[in-house]
Amino acid sequence: MNLKTDLAKHTLNFTFVAGTSRGTLTEHRTYFIILKSNSKIGIGECAPLKGLSPDYLSTLEQKIKEVLQKLESYSVPNNLSEVDNLIQQLVPVEYPAMRFGLETALRDLLNGGEREIFSSVLKDGSFPPIPINGLVWMGNRDFMKQQIDEKLAQGFNCIKLKIGAIDFATELSLLAYIRENYSAEQVTIRVDANGAFSPDEAMDKIRQLAAYDLHSIEQPIAAGQAKNMQKLCSKTSLPIALDEELIGIYDYQAQTKLLDLIQPQYIILKPTLLGGLAATEQWIELAEERHIGWWMTSALESNIGLNAIAQFAAYKKVSAPQGLGTGKLYHNNIPSPLQIHQGQLHYNPSEPWNLSIIQP
Repeated sequence: MNLKTDLAKHTLNFTFVAGTSRGTLTEHRTYFIILKSNSKIGIGECAPLKGLSPDYLSTLEQKIKEVLQKLESYSVPNNLSEVDNLIQQLVPVEYPAMRFGLETALRDLLNGGEREIFSSVLKDGSFPPIPINGLVWMGNRDFMKQQIDEKLAQGFNCIKLKIGAIDFATELSLLAYIRENYSAEQVTIRVDANGAFSPDEAMDKIRQLAAYDLHSIEQPIAAGQAKNMQKLCSKTSLPIALDEELIGIYDYQAQTKLLDLIQPQYIILKPTLLGGLAATEQWIELAEERHIGWWMTSALESNIGLNAIAQFAAYKKVSAPQGLGTGKLYHNNIPSPLQIHQGQLHYNPSEPWNLSIIQP
């Protein structure tokens, strides 16, 4: 029986003004890809990020509809190999968010249409709790300090601060505030510069940050400066994680060349930006072959996309904190079994999915 398809748009509204070194966010447009076969419904999310995703385009909606129309001539895949083949045939690599959305919708449908993307991790109706970092968004010092206090009170033992948009001395004072009360053994601190530092100043700023026993810094300089990033990674006093640097590199040989040149300490994996779960798995394999650490992060998807990434993390049996605490960012997220307790993401099967918001 051939697939039936639908597409639903939804605008996610932030509960606050979310600041980064690239600007502020108040809302996030997302598309839900809906696949139907008999009484089963698979749902995936295509949620490209403005300023980051290659497929954040005015023509994206029409492109998704064209792909879904073609998909209706196909039957339901029988296995994951057929899912991967369909993605390769129908969606160009330059549409990574669409690939993630269609791939996860097909996986959901293949597993019975119950939001099970990796059914093996939900054998008892839940996946093991996943450690996550508490994310502190940009803002003035009082706003950032308030977020730090809230995250610590909520039981997070890994805090990630967005830096690079306000006075650097103020940012250092916030790190000092944490370290005055918690050692590195008690609270892990990560920082994310989103490429805010210039190559000339980056090493000195990294040196100052390292004084606070940080775990790592994400993307200290803007992407596309591989030789400068290689110099930083080879001389840094603070482990460096690549994030934006990975976006737009789909070819296996190009990925290999990038990692071999820069030799980062970590890479950050966002399936929406990288082209889906299979594409993310390829980055993981390359990283592990080179003894490069990694963790997964949401790209601000709704709970539909977050659920898929969380199940992938559970499938990979992660132990380090992941960046999967974005479920509470929105006023109008999709009610789901995903819950956060004591710095961990849980899947509570007694809390059902409420998909009433997703109306084509």
